[in-house]
This record gives sequence, structure tokens and C-alpha cells, in this order.
Amino acid sequence: MMNVVVERHRARVDARFERVYGVGQWRYTMYGDGNVRWHSINLRRGLVPLLNRYAVQTMDIAKEFRPDLIWTCSDAYHAIFGIRLAEKLGVHCIVDLYDNFESFKATRVPGVLPRFRRAVQNAHGVTCVSRLLANFIGSQYGRKEPMLVLHNAARTDLFYSRDQRTCRTQLGLPEQNIIIGAAGALDKSRGVDTLFRAFKFLTKKIPSILLAFAGPRSRLSKIPTGPMIHDLGTLPLDKVPVLLNALDVAVICNRDSAFGRYCFPQKAYEIIACRVPLVAAAVGSMNELLAEYPQCLYEPENPKSLAQAIERQLAARTVVNVLTPSWADSARQLADFFEQVVHGNPLPLDN
Repeated sequence: MMNVVVERHRARVDARFERVYGVGQWRYTMYGDGNVRWHSINLRRGLVPLLNRYAVQTMDIAKEFRPDLIWTCSDAYHAIFGIRLAEKLGVHCIVDLYDNFESFKATRVPGVLPRFRRAVQNAHGVTCVSRLLANFIGSQYGRKEPMLVLHNAARTDLFYSRDQRTCRTQLGLPEQNIIIGAAGALDKSRGVDTLFRAFKFLTKKIPSILLAFAGPRSRLSKIPTGPMIHDLGTLPLDKVPVLLNALDVAVICNRDSAFGRYCFPQKAYEIIACRVPLVAAAVGSMNELLAEYPQCLYEPENPKSLAQAIERQLAARTVVNVLTPSWADSARQLADFFEQVVHGNPLPLDN
């Protein structure tokens, strides 16, 4: 059994761990789930003084908790802080890269990137969201083993095939129309404007086609409106699979960018688990995942290419037939990796 401190999280925790303590910046105070105990620190009322409180409280928690391992996630700052915390406690540290943090605006602050790179180089282990990101870290950072590729997975208790008509009724969508759409961040940086422009092309050929989407967006996002567009706002998690199952074709937008090339879209396995035909931007991990389904890919940021890919799917609907990992599967992988790092022959933490 091990005690683990997690700074933020992206996967379920395997039951073999005796205690897991999560630390992060949420609005909520405390909550627990079995052997998992989360502690949140609200940083919204200020910046510098609360960051200091975050560091002090995390150190106090860690001293009392006495972890065997720190799994530090979220962004470049957490990677840097997690390594420092592990050094002070004399414990193992694994940095989790669930995106290419170099693409984040906050990493561009002078002095952050070199410190972040050193943190990744010096960690006892690294988890990466995609093989392409792991290759990038290996080649550009000189990072050696141990490393684990841990893809985003799906809540298979929520994401599964459902009756399309029932799902449309639940969301107030028409039963008879062809409906395409997407769920997830509605941000220009993810290329969602390509979907909106592709929809305009499609309406000229298929006048009755509808577009339905849901997801968080900024106040500056330009979201189209109209009688053939259904903006469902931000749905709770349990309603996202209802939307996906209501669609004739689900779209995964992305750009060929420093972010897009190394991410693994959360919605990929969720759509596949729902057995819904999909179309995805041909960038990064989607080229690998859909290598045997080239008809499901479109050229990033090319609305005509996306419209053509959607038309192909509507003409001959293809459901991607690949194994969908659950978060429980990911938790087992992660637990095995933790055991390897702690009980194997880890790299020393360099100062």
C-alpha cells in the first residue's frame, strides 16, 4: 500500500492505495470518496498571498500525510511546485502532462518554461496524454524513462449506445432531421469555427440539416444562432452522452497547433463508446487512432474538407470499432506505474 498526494487529477485512483490526498484550487472545501480525500484551496480572492497560503497548506498536509509519491498535474506551475515539494519531503514525484503545457499562455511568462522543463527532466516519472507528446518530451527535453502514455478514457457507465429518438426527446431536438454536432470546449483555439463554417456549406445541400452543440465558451466566443442551430449551453456530465447519442455525426474539432498536435481529445473515446459515427480533425493522436478510418478525418481548419467528411459519413455511416478504455483501466495502468516508480529503480531528483 502507498500514500499518494495528487495535485489535481485526471484519472480514478486504484483501490490498492491506502490513502490518496488531493490538493487543488476549487471552490469547494472538502470532500471524500472511499480512500480518496480532497482538499481545496480557493485562490479566487487574490493571487500572491493566496499562492503563498497554497504552498504552506500543501506542505502542512504533506507532512501530516507522509506520502510515498506526489503526482503533480494541471500546468507548468504545478509541475515546478510538485518537484519542489517532493524534494523537501524526500519522496518520489511524477509529473503528469495531460496537455502540452508549453502551449498554455501562462507558460510564456518569462522564466517559467526553463523551470518547467527542468521539473520534467528531474521528475522520477512522467505520465503523458499521448504517444506524440511523450516523443516530444523525450526528444526536446532529453527526458528518459520511466514514462507512461495514459490516454484520456471514457466513463463507460455513462457513455454507451442509447436510442437516438429517446435522446432527442430528452433534449427537445427534432426526431426526423439529420443532426450533426459536437460537445466540448467551444473555443476558436480548438477550431470550432471550422464546424460552424462547414455547417453553412452543408445547409446548401441538405436544407433540413441541424447543428446541435454544447460546451463551455468564453464571453468573446462567436457562437452562431439561427432556426437550424441548437445551442444547448453547458450540459452536466450525465447529459453529454445523451447529446452524443442524439447525433447522426459527432465532430471533434482541432487545429494543427502546439496544443492540437499533442493532445488526445477527451471526446474521442466517449463518442466511440456511444457507437456514434464521428469525424475528427486529422491532427496528432486522431491520425493514429483513426488510421484505419481515413474517411472519418478532415483537414484541420478547412470547412469544405469537414463538410465533405460529414457528407461521407451520412452517405455510408461508419462507426469506429476500437477498444474503448475506461477510467478504471487507466487507474490500473497508473497504479502499476506508481508501483514501478516507487519500488523500482527511479531516477534521482536533481537540484
